[in-house]
Amino acid sequence: MNMCDLIVKKKRGNSLKKDEIRWMIQKYTDGEIPDYQMSAMMMAICFVGMTDEETTELTLAMAESGDMLDLSGIKGIKVDKHSTGGVGDKTSLVLAPLAASVGVPVAKMSGRGLGHTGGTIDKLESFTGFSTSLSPEQFIHNVNEFHIAIAGQTADLAPADKKLYALRDVTGTVDQMSLIASSIMSKKLASGSDAIVLDVKTGDGAFMKNMEDARALAQEMVKIGRLAGRDVTAVISDMDQPLGYAVGNVLEVREAIETLRGRGPADLRELVLTLGSYMTVKAGIASNPGEARQLLEQSLENGQAFQVFKEFIRAQGGDPEEAEHPELLASARFIEEVPSPEEGYVSDIHTEEIGKICLMLGGGRKTKDSQIDLSVGLELCRKKGDPVRKGEPLARIHANDRTLLGEAENMLADAFRFSEEKPEVEPLIRAIIE
Repeated sequence: MNMCDLIVKKKRGNSLKKDEIRWMIQKYTDGEIPDYQMSAMMMAICFVGMTDEETTELTLAMAESGDMLDLSGIKGIKVDKHSTGGVGDKTSLVLAPLAASVGVPVAKMSGRGLGHTGGTIDKLESFTGFSTSLSPEQFIHNVNEFHIAIAGQTADLAPADKKLYALRDVTGTVDQMSLIASSIMSKKLASGSDAIVLDVKTGDGAFMKNMEDARALAQEMVKIGRLAGRDVTAVISDMDQPLGYAVGNVLEVREAIETLRGRGPADLRELVLTLGSYMTVKAGIASNPGEARQLLEQSLENGQAFQVFKEFIRAQGGDPEEAEHPELLASARFIEEVPSPEEGYVSDIHTEEIGKICLMLGGGRKTKDSQIDLSVGLELCRKKGDPVRKGEPLARIHANDRTLLGEAENMLADAFRFSEEKPEVEPLIRAIIE
């Protein structure tokens, strides 16, 4: 085969065959196809698109470009969850142990944060000694023993996707639906689970800013999963404001613990129960989402979910005392309240800006090698639709640097908008795609 011929074929709107896609991905992963030719192919795909079959074959080729995890040693139907990323999104910290507490085998590969969205691995490393570097044997043992294990993605998991994403990021070819969907799903398929529940974010703090694009992405990923023989459901959830009130690694861990103890913010609890209900049904533990939700609510109320969380932390080398007493986790030197400049209702929160403030304080990575300050971040005191008087706190900033604290205060003042009338607030769960 000849790469130039394939570029011309796609440029003219023709579909690539299975063997052509497989050849292209293999040769690019092995370094035999240069970046400039693959860049031309990515741009051609951006202009003319891909069919469902092409997208599925691209996904499978990327998934099979490296290690394919064999989870056959785990009993039961393995269920994974993936979020497209958002601000204050600590969902996995609550959802994974909650689902495990009712018997769902949760074998999860998670990533680190990059940019204004946080990563599950970074948050878990707030616990002293916690490790996500598990051997395959230990990973399988932990899921069989505790119904839960969370590990970092290995370098050999979907290496073609890593190369392609790095290329797309610098060639203006990121925002194409088939390429986004195949990137996400290739990692999920390589991770070895039988079923997948997707949390597709939409709104100011999400990659998909509007509902139309979020729905299209969700439908694309569900189709890929179905064609690849996996049971996939996508939940589209709102990210026009941060999830919960905490933004920042340790702050989000503390909020997750509160939720696991049967408390916590209503929106985080609702999202976790919705996603968890579909996971529980897919695992064959409940016959419908309503029945599953009752099981999950009971586990939150009777403390079983929190108990599993502590066992999970201990099993991966962390200190469960820090879960029992989250005040032992790292704390920032300075905590400053930011007062409201106006009276009325909070009409809008620039969610992406909130994420950038946390990043600026040191709570996220500007590059892959950046060191994270786990203790910094923000706690919102008001959310969309809440009344506020002038001078009342909008948020608390947690910082370790006085200069950065001042910058954060100025940025935060521009992140809130106000109105005299109470605004309508979008529902948290926007759609379910099956």
